[in-house]
Order: sequence, then C-alpha cells, then structure tokens
Amino acid sequence: MSKPSDGAAPRRIAMWSGPRNISTAMMRSFSSRADCAVSDEPFYGCFLRESGADHPMRDAVIASMDCDWRSVADTLAGPAPGNAMVWYQKHMPHHMVGPIAPDDLRGAVHAFLIRDPARMAASYAAKRESVTPADLGVAAQRAFFDREADRIGSAPPVIDSADVLNDPAGTLRRLCDALGIDWDEAMLAWPAGRHPDDGVWAAHWYGRVEASTGFGSAEQETVSLPDALARVADACRDDYEALSRWRLRAA
Repeated sequence: MSKPSDGAAPRRIAMWSGPRNISTAMMRSFSSRADCAVSDEPFYGCFLRESGADHPMRDAVIASMDCDWRSVADTLAGPAPGNAMVWYQKHMPHHMVGPIAPDDLRGAVHAFLIRDPARMAASYAAKRESVTPADLGVAAQRAFFDREADRIGSAPPVIDSADVLNDPAGTLRRLCDALGIDWDEAMLAWPAGRHPDDGVWAAHWYGRVEASTGFGSAEQETVSLPDALARVADACRDDYEALSRWRLRAA
C-alpha cells in the first residue's frame, strides 16, 4: 500500500449514505486502490448501544467494535490504517445519535451517496421486517448536506447509485476529481468474497456484494411497492430530490 510522504496527513473521505445503496460496493471499489484503506461503518456499534435499535446481529456487532463515540472519532482523526495515502470511511448519518455528530469529523472531505428511496425501501425490506423513513436515513443525509454546504460555501460531492451503475468509470472519475484524488482504473473490479475490513454484520447484509467482482448492471426495471413501503419511500422523496439536484454525472 502506498504511504504518504513524511508528515503528510491521509486524504480522509467520509462517505455518507443510507443502507441498501451500493455503499458496500463503493467501499470495495475504494479498497481496490493500492493507496487506500477503508473503514466499514465505524460508528455502528456506538449507534446500536446508544439507541437500543433492534437490528440484526445487534449483540455481535456491539461486541465486535469500539462503542465509545469519542474514541472512534479520535481514531478516525488519527493515522490511517497501514499509513495509507487515502482513507475511505463508510458512514450512515442516521447512526449519529450520540455526542459525536457528522459535523465533528474534521479533516475529511464529506461526500454523499444517494439512491432512489423506492429501491432502498424494497431492498431494505428484504433484509429486515420493519422499515421506517428514519431507517433509510435520507432526511439525515439532507440535513448534514445542508450544514456542510453552508460550512464550506459550496455543495459537497453527491453521487447517485444509478449513475454509478450506468457508468462506473465516468461517474467515479468525476467523484475522484471532486475528492481531490487521482482516478484509478483498479476501482472498477475487486475479488469476490468477504473483505478483511468488513464489519461482522456482513454475514447478514453483504451476500450480494460478496458474490460480486465489480459494479452490477444498470437498474432497468421499475419498482413496485406494497402500500406500506410506498409510504416510506414517499416520505423520503423530497429529501432525495433535493440532494439529487447536486449529483455529479459522468462528463
């Protein structure tokens, strides 16, 4: 793994997404770079312990992780694993319910991965019986996006999963440019199977990604939802559309 020059800080990328949003495939993509370390939802254990949320594998997740908010934040602000030049941190904004907020993660380029909420709701319901708008995290994404845009004076990078799947190379090239890192063709492929940096929850959530060796084909079919799930998706629609206005597209 390539290392930064003496005294240089890693390029920290905090990618904020909802669940069932190719977020793990994106983590695989970045992990394929020789210069990049990755972290898989480092605040998930903190969220589960703080909120009491009844998620699959809750006890195993908590037991496997550092669940002290400030300790995790300090780690994320420290040296990158392996002293890597780039550090990709996969986060979910609706997990940030403790004393540390997304805004507290300084020294990072904050970016946002979005997906049509109907597709998110359908995929989430296949893995967990109960689905609420808060579970999809789109409102939390938008709220943090607005605060970060105000802080830096411009829109932070936003990419849509549909654009990634339609044109992985073109969309990721635009993303890399916005993040201030070089584009790397290695980001288009990865080995099948579990990644050593996957969270313990991979056993429940990551089956499809573990079978993949690259981004899947573009999503063509429309999504038909039962009424209850349609209401969940509709509740997220305005926030998704607000973020979608800023999405990066392939040149």
